[in-house]
Amino acid sequence: MRSVVYVSGTRADFGLMQRTLHAIADHPALSLSIIATGMHFSTAHGETIREIEAAGLPILARVPVTLTPETGATMARAIGAMVSGFTDALEAARPDILLLLGDRGEMLAGAIAASHLSIPVAHVHGGERSGTIDEPVRHAISKLSHLHFTATEASKQRLVRMGEDEAHIFVTGAPGLDGLSDVARPDRATIMTGHGLDPAHPFALLMFHPVLHTAGSAAGETETLIAALKAAGTATLALLPNADAGSAAVRAALLAAEDGNFRVVAHLPRDNFVAAMAAADVMVGNSSAGIIEAASFGTPVVNIGSRQRLRERNANVIDIEAPGLAATLPEILDRGRFSPSNIYGDGRTADRIVRLLAETSIDDDLLMKINGY
Repeated sequence: MRSVVYVSGTRADFGLMQRTLHAIADHPALSLSIIATGMHFSTAHGETIREIEAAGLPILARVPVTLTPETGATMARAIGAMVSGFTDALEAARPDILLLLGDRGEMLAGAIAASHLSIPVAHVHGGERSGTIDEPVRHAISKLSHLHFTATEASKQRLVRMGEDEAHIFVTGAPGLDGLSDVARPDRATIMTGHGLDPAHPFALLMFHPVLHTAGSAAGETETLIAALKAAGTATLALLPNADAGSAAVRAALLAAEDGNFRVVAHLPRDNFVAAMAAADVMVGNSSAGIIEAASFGTPVVNIGSRQRLRERNANVIDIEAPGLAATLPEILDRGRFSPSNIYGDGRTADRIVRLLAETSIDDDLLMKINGY
C-alpha cells in the first residue's frame, strides 16, 4: 500500500482538500495521514484541529508554531520551526508521497523537508500567479516538487516554461470545486438570520487578508471596505483573516465595526462557508475562494488589491482598489448574479488526484529532478 502524508496549516486548505483526503483514505491502494500545524491550534482562529479530528482522518504529527506577533519575521521563523518538526515526523514515518496545496509557508516547509529526505512531493495548484509573496513561495514549492496537479492548462504550461517535466504535470482541476453541488444550501434568509443579519438588506460576504509587503496599510484598507459596505446598506458577514503579517490590525478593524448588521466570525465550517458564499449577493475581499469557487454559484465578486491580481479570472470577478468600492458596490448589487460557469474545473478533481497518486511510477527518474531548459 502506498502511503500519503498531507500537510495542513489552515482552515482553508483543509476545507479545500477534504474531499480529496477522504478519497485517498478510502482508496484500497493508498493510506493517508496528516501533519497538522499553524493556525489549526489557534483559539483565535477557531481551533480547527477539531475539524480534522472530527473528520476521522489519522494525524501523523502535530507541529504547533508561534503565530504572534503577526509579522513577516514571525512567519519566517515559523517556517524554520516547521521544517524541523516536519523532518522529524517524515523521517520516522517514511511515507511514499508528501501532498501539498498552494503557496503558504507550511507547504514550503514541507517541500524543503521532504525533498531532503528523498520523499516525492506532489503539489496541487502549482503554476498560478498572484503577484505578492504568495507567488514566489508557490513557485519555490513547485521547484521542490516532483508531481504537479494543476487547476488549469495555463498553469501547466507555466510550469513547463519554468523547466518542470511535462510528463509529471497533470491538469486535475481545483479540489475546492469538488462536492459544491452536494452541500446543503439553506435559503438566503435562513443563513442571514442565523448570523443575526436582516434579510431585507443585500447580503455581503467579506474576506480580506493582509498582504505581507503592504501590511502597514491593511488597517486603513479594511476600514475603507467596511465604510463602503455600510454606506451601501449591506448586511455583512465578515470572516477574520489568516495569521499573517498585518492581520492583527485587520482583526481589530473588523471587530470594532461589529454591529447589528455587520457580524464577524473567526471561522465557518466548510459547508457553512460554501452555503454563505452561494447565497451572498456579493463577495468582497481578496480570498482565493472569490476567484475560484464563487463562480460555480454565479456570486458576484469584488476583488480588492494585489493579493489575487494575476490569477486567471472567471466572468464574475471585478478588480478594484479599496477606495473604489464605494462607487462600485451599488452597480454590482444592481447587476445581480452571473450564470454559474467555472474555468477551474468540473468538480471531479479528487478522482484524478487519487488515481495519479495510486498509479504514477515512483522511481529515480521522478526523484532526480533537472530543469527542462
